[in-house]
Amino acid sequence: MTDVLISGDRILEVFDGDTPILHENAAILVRDGHVAEIGPADALACAHPQAVRHGGPGHVVIPGLINAHHHVGLTPFQLGSPDHPLELWFASRLGLRAIDPRLDTLYSALEMVASGVTCVQHLHSRAPGGVEGLQSTSAAILGAYDEIGMRVSFSMAIRDQNRLAYEDDGAFLRRLPEALRPALKAYFDAYTVPLEAQLELTDALLKLAAGRDRQRIQLAPSNLHWLSDTALEAVAELSEARDMAMHAHLLETPYQWAYALERTGGSPIAHLAERGLLTERLTIGHGVWMSQGDIETCAEAGCALCHNCSSNLRLKSGIAPVNRFLAAGVPVALGIDEAGINDDRDMLQEMRLTKHMHREPGIDAPAPSAEQVLRMATAHGARTTPFGARIGALTVGAAADAVILDWSRLTFPYQDPSRSLAEILIHRARPQAIHAVLVGGEVILKEGRFTRLDRGTVMDEIAEALAAPPDADTRARAELGEAVMPFVRDAYAGYALPQGAPHYRQSCNHWPGEAQ
Repeated sequence: MTDVLISGDRILEVFDGDTPILHENAAILVRDGHVAEIGPADALACAHPQAVRHGGPGHVVIPGLINAHHHVGLTPFQLGSPDHPLELWFASRLGLRAIDPRLDTLYSALEMVASGVTCVQHLHSRAPGGVEGLQSTSAAILGAYDEIGMRVSFSMAIRDQNRLAYEDDGAFLRRLPEALRPALKAYFDAYTVPLEAQLELTDALLKLAAGRDRQRIQLAPSNLHWLSDTALEAVAELSEARDMAMHAHLLETPYQWAYALERTGGSPIAHLAERGLLTERLTIGHGVWMSQGDIETCAEAGCALCHNCSSNLRLKSGIAPVNRFLAAGVPVALGIDEAGINDDRDMLQEMRLTKHMHREPGIDAPAPSAEQVLRMATAHGARTTPFGARIGALTVGAAADAVILDWSRLTFPYQDPSRSLAEILIHRARPQAIHAVLVGGEVILKEGRFTRLDRGTVMDEIAEALAAPPDADTRARAELGEAVMPFVRDAYAGYALPQGAPHYRQSCNHWPGEAQ
């Protein structure tokens, strides 16, 4: 395989704590898809005259960005669902139009790569058709990532209860008028797979990804309310037996806080710990309504957290106590979830939103630094995937996943040089400043053009697929969603919610029996 040289005025190799390790006028020698050497640009160019060269003077190089929490391609809003509070959002999505999973995956993958994302944590939440449907959908998604050249950590969410509200499916059906029950039961049945079969799917997924260096499989115990204790314990056992990473949504909304209190009588974090899930293999998605005790418990257990800033805002979930996570030493990654604040998957923008959202009021109040946010999108994102330290840094031995930025384009017409590289990147970088994106030393995007496929062709295929009016089945599901919405709303009428968002309070909420 031909050697590659990636060079720039500055190269961000890795973080030492929150301090970036920078190399001036440097180059990276890539061999067999991995970083073989990093050193002075002129010396490496002389030593390897036949190497294919990328970057050069006027460019900066950073590790590829990692979107550590992602679900779908076309956004729910594009397909007709408004930004309801999360609990109502599921009913509004019953009538979303179906789209080929390959095209759907490519749609968001194109956006991610264009903003510097080289690896995504794809948490697929559902697929109809039983086990065969899960397998065929998974194969199409993994094939799409292989087609564009991205790195992916993939999982199919595991769930065995409470499919539409935080309530037993049978009990919810009994609350409906008889005329609505058959249609909703049929919908539930289409997405119901026995727990044992869901766990066995792991072997099929591992076979799908086998031999693909850019693909890994992990487990996704979906959420406390979607999993029985039997399911929680089964996932924990599987994770330990296979040494597999896990990513679980938890305490995303105040209603999930109230559900957890009713179900466990206290902290859901403690509940997960008792069932063997709270280990260094676990990443918690969202965690907006975690108490200070929860945060400290997670830090002690070594688990990570994925912050989804845009999603939390759009779905009225609250503002996560990110500064408390950082102060406790919890590794925090970044995810764009269903969609970013502009209904796209721009990771540069997500970093900027995260930095500014968590600047708490007060001169000496905590706020994340640009360096901390950039670390969230690189090394800490890597920490949440089975790739681990192979990605998120450009150290010798790591995969050569890199983003090359045109510095003059990024800073035009002027930027005071006293600000740090991370500050300038977070405040000013846009996709238009990206010169090239490489995965394993292979250029998959250069000057806005994808090297493995044609973006226009993919967009035309999507437009053609959705040009016809919704079919009868889609219209029926949309009508069903509207009809059951009042009953979903009623399911949460009696919930006693915590008061206020934890972000700006003197102390976070405490669970019964937890020290204050």
